[in-house]
Amino acid sequence: MTSLKRHSLTRESGSSLLGSLLEVVLIVGAAFILALLIQQFVVKPFYIPSESMEPTLERGDRVLVSRFVYWFREPEPGDVIVFHPSIAPDDDYIKRVVAVAGDHVEVKDGDLYVNGEAQVEPYLKEDLIEGEFPEEVIPEGSVFAMGDNRNRSGDSRVFGPVKLDSIIGEGFLVYWPPAKMGGL
Repeated sequence: MTSLKRHSLTRESGSSLLGSLLEVVLIVGAAFILALLIQQFVVKPFYIPSESMEPTLERGDRVLVSRFVYWFREPEPGDVIVFHPSIAPDDDYIKRVVAVAGDHVEVKDGDLYVNGEAQVEPYLKEDLIEGEFPEEVIPEGSVFAMGDNRNRSGDSRVFGPVKLDSIIGEGFLVYWPPAKMGGL
């Protein structure tokens, strides 16, 4: 009778081990799927690859991007957006919205003008913008985006207005490096 009991315990222990292993695999799989869904629809981390947004964002900074905010409202001037530019649809760019559909945009005498008014932009790396950009009216379904480091930024002056459907989301939080952690 002892041998039967011992055999029975071994089987239960083996089943328990298999069940625990299966549970761990299911938990890890569910966590992986949940992480993918969160990145696809809620929040996506983004790495800053260039100096085009200095001093606001520096090369190597990491930000969180809200993927759903523009389901409820359209981008506004001042928003920092991540998008796929028309010249490189597989790449992610990060720039600041400076004008929206219907706005007139131009760069002259070292300043950005929107609807004929020089813009006050305390976040710029340099006070004067090099070069000129002739007046352009932003078409419906688009925004005009520029880097904060205007003199070292490939932005809407190069590739044109950004279509709303190419916007991934709005950058809202710097999370790396820890010393810079905070909102955008």
